[in-house]
Amino acid sequence: MKFSLNLKQQFCIIVIPLTLFFSVTLAFSTELDIQKAKRYRGDEQVTDWFMSEKLDGIRGYWDGNNLLTRKGKMLHPPQWFLKHFPPFALDGELWSGESQFEFIQSTVLDKVPSDQWQQITYNIFEVPNAPGDFPARLQKAKKWFKQYPNKYVRIIPQIKCKDRKHLEQFLEGIKTKGGEGVILKNPNLDYHTGRTPHVLKLKFSEDMEGEVTFINEGNGKFLNMMGSLTLKLENGVIFKLGSGFSDALRRTPPPVGALVTFKYYGFTKNGKPKFASYLRTRKD
Repeated sequence: MKFSLNLKQQFCIIVIPLTLFFSVTLAFSTELDIQKAKRYRGDEQVTDWFMSEKLDGIRGYWDGNNLLTRKGKMLHPPQWFLKHFPPFALDGELWSGESQFEFIQSTVLDKVPSDQWQQITYNIFEVPNAPGDFPARLQKAKKWFKQYPNKYVRIIPQIKCKDRKHLEQFLEGIKTKGGEGVILKNPNLDYHTGRTPHVLKLKFSEDMEGEVTFINEGNGKFLNMMGSLTLKLENGVIFKLGSGFSDALRRTPPPVGALVTFKYYGFTKNGKPKFASYLRTRKD
């Protein structure tokens, strides 16, 4: 059966996708050029590196004037939270405690700040673009906040790794209290950006993120609901994620363009995550 579209319908079909395209493009074009960790494989030489707890919160980049997410989105903390923040850049984690990611995300991404910010702390792990090695850069932040205190600011403690056994003991201590893992960092280098082998993350379970490119309809018990999400990984690999979703989430799935985090157990020969299971949708 043939049918024709009027001019208004044709305009909508052409313009709406372009609008979505540009909105998605703008959303991703503002991603910050920041330091990113690689996964610890177990054979790296990390003796005398610094190790610290990996906090499971929302990354906050202070550019000297504004607090931004890792994607460059503006955050809206109360002014009292930003009291005495310096005129130079800081990189840290907005955090309130282990296993509280959903609370942290809903609090810090709210455009109208609430009193829940009183439960959030800003945990500094880097001073971008400052001269010197890692300890010297952190010292710049320590010196500033010693002179201009802010009770919501912490400098994440850094411990020198003696050997593999020391790392394992440190990791076990974090696991006992419900933490996510460890960050290992070569302390001898100048500040640099991008994903680097000089900053490593060691977590109890592996996870990664993918961008939703398509929502696949379900069938059987998932009839009239989402069956799986087609995700695109950072390296360009495409695969379907169909496990770990509640019925409520299947009825209202993450939209196309959303970033979802999932856990997995190794990769197939084609580079696709094995036994992948949904964890959460990231909004930062």
